[in-house]
Parts: sequence; C-alpha cells; structure tokens
Amino acid sequence: MDQVTDWQTEGMCRGNHAHLFFPPTAFEKKDERERREARAKAICQVCPVLTDCRTYALTLREAYGIWGGMTESDRKRALSASAGR
Repeated sequence: MDQVTDWQTEGMCRGNHAHLFFPPTAFEKKDERERREARAKAICQVCPVLTDCRTYALTLREAYGIWGGMTESDRKRALSASAGR
C-alpha cells in the first residue's frame, strides 16, 4: 500500500459517514449544506488522520468535499492567505 492509502484507510470519513463529506447530486439548500458540513467537520476534529488529510487536500488543491476539516472555501482562503505571505 502506498502512503496515501495508508492514512486514508484510517479516516473516520469512511463508511457510514461518507455522504456527509461531499455535496449530494441533487440540489441542497444552504441550511442543509451548513448542517451537513458542520457534522462532517465535527467528525474531522476527532479523526486520527486530520493533519495528513488536510495536508493532502491543500497540496493537491482538492476542489471538492470536506478534507481535513476544511470545506472548499476554507481551503481556498487558506491557500490565498499562504500565497499572500
């Protein structure tokens, strides 16, 4: 197994909670999205691979989903802030 797969298999986002980390294919109201994202982020905060996941998403500029406790817009802001230094 490669390094990425190793940490990904330990993620708490796998299994029954996977649907929380990516938007549904159908329309999602703003309040529904905010609730889904809050639930996903709460799972991330207790995940043993939070740092690996966040680093992966920022390095690869992952465009979709919640990775390492960050939404797409959280990652864009973080990347913009680091570019401005």
